[in-house]
Amino acid sequence: MRLLLLLAALSFHLLAQATFPKAYAPTNDIVMDNLVGIPMRDGVKLYADVFRPVKPGKYPVIVCRTPYSTERAPAAYDAAVFFAQRGYVFVFQDVRGRHESEGRWEPFRDDINDGYDTVEWAAAQPWSNGKVGMQGGSYLGHVQWRAAMAKPPHLVAMFPAVAATSLYHDWITLNGGWRLSFNFGWGPVRQESRIMQNTGPHTIGGVDAIHFDQMQRHLPLNTMQQLAGRNAQFYKDWIAHPDYDDYWKKLNAEEVMDQITAPAHTFGGWFDIFSQGTLRGYALLSKKGATEQARKQSRLVIGPWGHGSSQKFGDLDFGAHAHVDQHSLELQYFDYHLKGLANGLDKEPPVKLFVMGRNEWVGENEYPIARTQYKNMYLHAGGKLDWAEPAAAAPAASYRYDPQNPVPSLGGNNCCGTPTPAGPKDQRPFDSRGDILRYTSEYLREPVEIAGPVKVVLHAASDGPDTDFVAKLIDVYPDGRALNMAEGIIRARYRAGADKPQLLQPGKTYEFTIDLVGTAVEFQPGHRIRIDITSSHFPQFDRNPNTGEAFGTSTKTRIATQTIQHSKATPSYVVLPVIPTRKR
Repeated sequence: MRLLLLLAALSFHLLAQATFPKAYAPTNDIVMDNLVGIPMRDGVKLYADVFRPVKPGKYPVIVCRTPYSTERAPAAYDAAVFFAQRGYVFVFQDVRGRHESEGRWEPFRDDINDGYDTVEWAAAQPWSNGKVGMQGGSYLGHVQWRAAMAKPPHLVAMFPAVAATSLYHDWITLNGGWRLSFNFGWGPVRQESRIMQNTGPHTIGGVDAIHFDQMQRHLPLNTMQQLAGRNAQFYKDWIAHPDYDDYWKKLNAEEVMDQITAPAHTFGGWFDIFSQGTLRGYALLSKKGATEQARKQSRLVIGPWGHGSSQKFGDLDFGAHAHVDQHSLELQYFDYHLKGLANGLDKEPPVKLFVMGRNEWVGENEYPIARTQYKNMYLHAGGKLDWAEPAAAAPAASYRYDPQNPVPSLGGNNCCGTPTPAGPKDQRPFDSRGDILRYTSEYLREPVEIAGPVKVVLHAASDGPDTDFVAKLIDVYPDGRALNMAEGIIRARYRAGADKPQLLQPGKTYEFTIDLVGTAVEFQPGHRIRIDITSSHFPQFDRNPNTGEAFGTSTKTRIATQTIQHSKATPSYVVLPVIPTRKR
């Protein structure tokens, strides 16, 4: 019995010591074949640069598909050279309708079939050993999930970094809240044409930051892009499909996760705009994948970053060990799956999480973590936050949300094509606002570690037919700094689901569940846990005009009075994924 206990303790300790590989030196010289035409099933040719080892032979292949140009994307170009110098053929392709490739550019819509055709073409080439992987981040990661949906027989493994599994839930919206600054800045402002719009040091797609901010205040949304001189049909389509309908369902890998055969290594940041895809991609594939390999060989790494690994993000420095070299991790993964090397990957924990606050990497056997204790902290009248259930009768709290004076975006999960600040940012600039309700715990005597999905449940009412509720989970430091650790939004009309829009009955109390996606943080002794509730987060999310009109058509706004309930019958609370004390 004593030996078993010692072994169990050792196993638990090892799980808490997550480490990362370092890449080995280049092994060979390379050659590049420029502008290789790859035929798609409809006759359109997509062009790629193919990087190969000089020595003839059959090699495993890595496919990377980009809308950002094979000639203008230095990070992906570096990846091509990196892998080709280590015994891989790297196929670096412009997606349909972009840069060198033929066809019509429409984000997402052709990536399922084109991804399949490209993988199978790569597998059939004389320099291929028939094993194909896919690599890349952001849009270059999105296309991997789309290709996997088509089940190409020769796709052995993929590494989607900072990528979305559901374009509706991870990219376009969060719980129905429209990601304005990202959708507008990445979409029509920068991606309308075949060639990505030029950007300067102080511009977004050629639009200076001041005017970009002013444009985002324009109503209605469906004519906003005209202010930037753009006329992107795909953006019109996005606005015309604000609900989770068939337009979006056919692009959602989560709808067919039980049919995906290849394992995936997801990689992302707690503050990335696509963190939900990083987390749910692993969680769903590891449970529902069509093959045992997809379920057992999928992996997850998520750190304290935004849209890519870093040591510092927002207002915090997490230490040099927080940064992970992505290419080294990818090399270990592809060597194992495409070359069959016994490099110890199968001996490592499949999940590696960075726990903020303690600033430590930990290894786990699954995500969400099986031993998680989901505990409610209740929002009480007077701004208290604690574990005690609310009283039978307790007064409600109210605030007024004015879309003409929204709470500015300050930190959180954003990226790319927008000047909106992201990451953990001090929230004290909002101390004087009257449209934020704050609920704060007592000073902690013991550390509280959470790791996993977080949600806020509100019993709330509005005097309008539609509105938004925003929640932030905040770590309040002893010196007064208040750093956001997770955030979420819900559009009231989507309270029953993004595919079931229902307007509110003004004044009626409803239950709203706000998904804060997930985080891993240890709140330290002397710190306090806080929940902020408000109704805007602009311009990261568009302003709900509170009118109930069809999305994107409102030219007017109205002030809404919001009421949050605190009684035992109608409680409001945050559900925290508490992790029992770890061995150290």
